[in-house]
Amino acid sequence: MKKDIILAGVGGQGILSIATVIGEAALKEGLFIKQAEVHGMSQRGGDVQSNLRISSEAIASDLIPKGGADLIISLEPMESLRYLPYLSKDGWIVTNTVPFVNIPNYPDQEKLISELKGRKNTILVDVDTIAKETGNPRGSNIVLLGACSHLLGIEPTKFEEGIRRIFARKGEEIVEMNIKAFKAGQNSAL
Repeated sequence: MKKDIILAGVGGQGILSIATVIGEAALKEGLFIKQAEVHGMSQRGGDVQSNLRISSEAIASDLIPKGGADLIISLEPMESLRYLPYLSKDGWIVTNTVPFVNIPNYPDQEKLISELKGRKNTILVDVDTIAKETGNPRGSNIVLLGACSHLLGIEPTKFEEGIRRIFARKGEEIVEMNIKAFKAGQNSAL
């Protein structure tokens, strides 16, 4: 088993939390992981990207080569398109449909979504609305994780264990809110 994943978004959206939960789940499955992250402007609104490599065999490098990603997970539609050169020909894109408009010349939103819809192996989810519906408006990232979890080759209960471990210090209520968001994301991708 091998999965090369690019996680993309902007600062403050929770990309690194997704990477941490996936990493926890992969370790619980007995898999090897390597991660490299780029924080862009290192502030809310700056580009954030993470390479996450998971395998049943030892991994030599933490960077994913162009054309080598099995999956792009993006909390922002423009950011998912930014990393298309890294996606393999049979790779998947799972992205939020709601843009984070942080620049004055942000591309036309309808064109962005149209371009994404025109690609094979693309799952488009309004994770922001789903997160609000679950009572966890800050849980968009965990909804997105749920929406792509079936593509990761890891038992879903391992993700829930990762969520419990990562959010335990914030209390049981926050843990349960995030598990609810994860399950809602799973249901959205069916």
